[in-house]
Formats: sequence, C-alpha cells, structure tokens
Amino acid sequence: MNETTKRRHAVRGNAGDSTTKVGKAAQSSRANQASPELLGVPGEKVVQAAEYGRDLWQRSILFLDTLRERANNMLDHERAGLPPLLDFKYEMILDGRDFEAPSNYALLRITEVGDDCWDDCVDPEKPPVIVIDPRAGHGPGIGGFKHDSEVGMALHEGHPVYFVMFYPEPSPGQTLADVLHALRRFVDEVAQRHPKTPPILYGNCQAGWAVAILSADCEGLVGPAVLNGSPMSYWAGEAGVNPMRITGGLLGGVWLAHLAADLGNGRFDGAWLAQNFENLKPEKAIWEKYAGLFAKVDTERERFLEFERWWNGFYFMSREEIVAIVENLFIGNKLENGEFRICNGCTADLRRIRNPLVIFASYGDNITPPHQALGWIPAVYKDTDDLKRAGQRIVYLTNPHVGHLGLFVSAKVARLKHRAILESLDEIEELNPGLYEMQIDNPSGDPDCHKPQFSVRFIERKVEDIDFAKQPESFERVRAVSEANEAFYRTFVSPWVQAATNPWIAETLKWQHPMRVSRYVFSEVFNPWMRVVAGLADVVAKERRPMSDNYPMIKNEREFFGRVSEAMEMVRELRDAGNEHVFRLLYGQNLFEPSQKKPGKDEP
Repeated sequence: MNETTKRRHAVRGNAGDSTTKVGKAAQSSRANQASPELLGVPGEKVVQAAEYGRDLWQRSILFLDTLRERANNMLDHERAGLPPLLDFKYEMILDGRDFEAPSNYALLRITEVGDDCWDDCVDPEKPPVIVIDPRAGHGPGIGGFKHDSEVGMALHEGHPVYFVMFYPEPSPGQTLADVLHALRRFVDEVAQRHPKTPPILYGNCQAGWAVAILSADCEGLVGPAVLNGSPMSYWAGEAGVNPMRITGGLLGGVWLAHLAADLGNGRFDGAWLAQNFENLKPEKAIWEKYAGLFAKVDTERERFLEFERWWNGFYFMSREEIVAIVENLFIGNKLENGEFRICNGCTADLRRIRNPLVIFASYGDNITPPHQALGWIPAVYKDTDDLKRAGQRIVYLTNPHVGHLGLFVSAKVARLKHRAILESLDEIEELNPGLYEMQIDNPSGDPDCHKPQFSVRFIERKVEDIDFAKQPESFERVRAVSEANEAFYRTFVSPWVQAATNPWIAETLKWQHPMRVSRYVFSEVFNPWMRVVAGLADVVAKERRPMSDNYPMIKNEREFFGRVSEAMEMVRELRDAGNEHVFRLLYGQNLFEPSQKKPGKDEP
C-alpha cells in the first residue's frame, strides 16, 4: 500500500466516523429533511434525491477503488510467490521439497504474536498444537490469518504452535502418499521437540481426512485430533441442501478433473474449486458480498480486502493428487469403507485410530454438513458397544447456522468454540470410551478470552442415533460410471491432450480463468481507466459524508438488494432441485437391469 493510498484511507476513516462538527451538522440536517412530516413537500424530495445521488456516486467510486486495490493486492501476492497469509511471525522447520520423496509441504513454528515472542506466549509443559490447513483451491493461512483464529486461540492457551503450509506449485508427479509421508515426518519432528506430551492435530476441511489417516498410522505418537468442518463420509447429505455430493455424478465422474489437470500441463488449477464454492450459493458468495461492500463501503472496505487477500490466492495440485482425491473420496467414498489405498500394501483403516477425536460441524455448512462429518462413525463402528470395545472416544459439537468458512474465520467461533475445545482436551482424554456430544453453555453470550463466561458438558450419545439418509445404490452406480469414463479418457484421450499441452498453454489458461479475470481486470496494469478511479477516490475521500442508514432512499436501496438476493436464492433452489431430479433419473434406478423393487411402494 503506497503513501497516497494510506492517506486516502486515513481521510476516509475520519470521514466515515463523522468526527467533524460540519459532518455531524450535515447528518443532522439530512435526518431532519428525511422526517415523515417533510416527505410531502416536493422541494424536500428533490433535495433528498440530490443528497442520495451524491452519496450513490461517492460509494460507486469507493466501491470501484476497493476492487482496484483488491486486484493490485492479488497481483502483488502473485509476484511475491503467494506466501502463506499468517498474522503471526514464523520460522521454517522442515521443507518437504527437500525430502527423498518431495512434496510441496513445509512445517513452520510460530515464533511471535504481535510484539510478544515465543517465550512470552508459550507454556513448555503444554502439548504442542499442529494446525494443518486444507488444499482446497486456496493457499494456507485460513487457520491463522488473523489474531482471533485457531492459531491465535492455541497460543492464547499457552500451547506451542506449529503450522503446516504448502507452496503454490506441487512437486512434479507428487502423490497423496508423498504428502502423507511428509505429514508423518512433521509429526515425528514435533514429537521429538516435545517428548513429554504428544502433539494435538488440528485438521481444517480437506485436511481433516489427512489428520484421520495420520491418527490411524501414528498410534501412540499423537494426542487428540480435531476435525474442523472435515468431510469423511462423502456420499452423505440432504437432497436439495447439499448439492455438491451429486456434482461428480452429473459431470460423469473423475475424467473432467483429469482433463483440467492435463490442460494445466500436469497441474490442476485450484481456481476451479473456488469457483465451485461460489456457485453453490451465488446469492451469498457473489451478490451479497458485493452488495454489502457497496452499501457500507466506508466500514466494510478493510474487512473485505483482508479476506480477499486469502480468497484470491489460487494454488495448484498435481494431476496424480486431484485424480486420487476425486476418485477415492468424492466419487468412491472409500475412506469410511477402509478401501482408501495410500500406496502399495498400505490402506487407510479408521478403526486403527486410538487417540480421541473431536469433530466440529455446522448445520449451516453446505460444504461439509454434519451428515458428512459424522456419517462415517456408524459405517466404521456397527453400534455403541463396538465403539467402546475399540477403546475409542469420539466427541462432536455442532453449530446451528454458521457457514463453512465461518468455522475457520469467524472470530466469535474462534473465541468460544475453539477455545472451549482446547481447554477441554484434558477432560476429553479422561472420558471413558464412547460417543459424546460436547455442549457449551454460554449464558452471557460473551466469548471474551479474558473473562471466561462458559462451561462445557459432555453428554453420552449412541452410535445408533447417527442415522442420516443415504443413497448407496445410486452412488455405487456413479462410481461405476466414473471408472468407465476415466478408463476411456486415460486410455484414448489423455495421451493426446498431454501431447498437445505445454507450459505456455497452461499459463495462458491460468490467466484466462474467470476467477482471475474478474479480479485483475480492475487493476491499473490491465485497465488504465482505473487510474481515473483512483484519482476520483482521492477527491471523494476528502469530501465523504456517509448518509444515515435511516434515510428513506437508503432503506429502499437495502430492500432492493434483499429482493435481488431472494430472487437469486429462488433460482438457485430451482437449479438444485432440477439437478437432484436429473441425478435420480440417471442413477436412481439401474436402467440396464430389471428393477427388483415393488412398484408403487419403494422409491425409485
């Protein structure tokens, strides 16, 4: 951020706070003008319209200027090599690129928090925490890109904290086995540094299944593992609510991901995964995000830019990784069935897990609903007695409404939920084998770290009570179709695509991806007109006087935004319902064999 931009932000911040007497007087005058008894005066309506027009113009300039700065941040981050966006200082411990079987993962140790160093924050007697971020299209940092985060809460509780990052580019031919072997070595390194207590593993989203496999493979070496918004049972979900579970079937299986990786010269562009996320709920991920910024650009600008720095950093996977992930997890659902082959002679078996598991999920999460976070338990353990005989302790807690990203980035969730989890780990380890629901009582609603206001209870539950609806026959057909399509593509098409692709074509396709074009088109580098916007933003910032939210035309604007969001939601629900109908037509009944079900009684 250059000095001109900093001055503009400072001026805009002062204007947004309305600290001058002139600004307060102007706001008071507009409030009087907007009073009901004056609405019938034609002259006042003209004045109100003029005031609103001025405010609309100013917000439009500041909105475009925010998009300009986002584009510049994105390009600057790209030029810097897309480093992890952690709000903490760190040092490199191990670099997986130097291993015998190289991978693009690395182990970091958090060394400073603000002005406090390691010795001021850490209690050496407490077990270390290893936070592993997901490779789901974006770069590392979601677990610690602000102070109130998983990393921040672990440090607040006095734990030594390590963070597993990854580089934008995978090592050539990198496989899931290479990644898991690197993670195992990271766990060994931390365990050797802290021999008194085994490390606590924290797996976010797609890193959760990696943590589960590590737990199964590192018996006795790791402490409690927290699976945070982590899908484990990929076929589970609710029709019309969790559309991602059927996407693979509608696209014909894994072959399309294989094609995208071939066109990327052996790399799969994570921007495709980010685009899929936004398409799940476009009314929120696209419309409400930008409408909210436009409506409150004076106060939302910095929060928007902070999140977008992480959201727009797109990373790559190797062809071998993305094909294995889609084939074994999203399409095959092989993890919960004990069929996920890591390498020759090594298959993931969740029954080998002996360290306590803490599962955090939300019913407002349409990426990893509780169905997918918990549905694997009755698939691995046939009943509660089976779980107890295995000597395992599984604790789960749910949130009624927070979305997928809120599980990681919400400061309120971090200060209450993640803090409560960390403070309860000793008690969890003392529980008898079984299944428990963790309930947090917080009557004051205040999650302030310095004023404990909550208590935690563990209520024993039964494995038999986890009874989510399933469609195993339909998804078995999806797996069969995917395997056939992939075999055809790998044999007859992939060699020709790979022969026709080179690094220049791959780089061109990268920068033509809609997720990048829609961002960098607002940078001065690609759009000289944005220099005019930057100049106008300087002028607007000096004269900016935000209108009150109670102003009639501002209220009308908010209502219009709300109606557009509702209309987009209706269209999205129709789209999802249509996709579910097509999925049932394609896979709900075997079209090549006579049905064994009784007509009129069984569902198709």
